[in-house]
Amino acid sequence: MRFLNKIPKFIKSFYFLFTLGFVIWMLFLDTNDIGSQIMLTRKLNALEKEKEFYQEKIDQVEKDRKELLSNDELLEKFAREKYLMKKPDEDVYVIIKQ
Repeated sequence: MRFLNKIPKFIKSFYFLFTLGFVIWMLFLDTNDIGSQIMLTRKLNALEKEKEFYQEKIDQVEKDRKELLSNDELLEKFAREKYLMKKPDEDVYVIIKQ
């Protein structure tokens, strides 16, 4: 009983105890607690970086596509290098370095 007398009166208040319980519940026990919010924020940042990376790749591919469709010589070079296409009277040799 002496211990209870040493506690300040406002700490024994219903409103203080209820607020303290609510804060503990929201910070640690709820499904949207601080740990899960931090984890979700990190995941969001990683996904945004990945989105930027793929957007840059898409822009580069669109730029290359426009160049290929506008220049016949570049289109022929691309077809020869990427898909090993050749003219009917040509022979193609692929050299693989080891």
